[in-house]
Amino acid sequence: MIIKVEIEGKVYSVNIKDIHSNPVLAEVDGKVYKVFPEVQGPAVVPAITAQPAPVPPVAPAAPTPSAGGGLTMNAPLPGVIVAIDVQPGDTVKSGQQVCTLEAMKMKNTIRSDRDGIIAQVNVNAGDLVKHNQPLFTFQA
Repeated sequence: MIIKVEIEGKVYSVNIKDIHSNPVLAEVDGKVYKVFPEVQGPAVVPAITAQPAPVPPVAPAAPTPSAGGGLTMNAPLPGVIVAIDVQPGDTVKSGQQVCTLEAMKMKNTIRSDRDGIIAQVNVNAGDLVKHNQPLFTFQA
């Protein structure tokens, strides 16, 4: 790697052989210098090998009356809709997966909070949704 270094107004072209070696070999104007970097902390951060604790599934939002007289199922948290598993006219059971929502790089299965028939799908795959935004409308 070649870097430009200015020392007391003069610019030098420095060729660094291996930045991770100790000492670092730096070539300036054809002459090789050994550079011993100061150690200010751990040189290598150890990789974390522990697995994160499993996250419990997100509880579906409670149904709320919509303006059309049916019931809506709202987003339990903000995120991006990754997949939609139902369409208008589908009969769903309580606990059935209706879509997948990605939040904080985790995919969350969103399940129906009641038995019913899907009247309207209010989102599309790829949509960014807000907390409590209506996802589905059920027939009354």
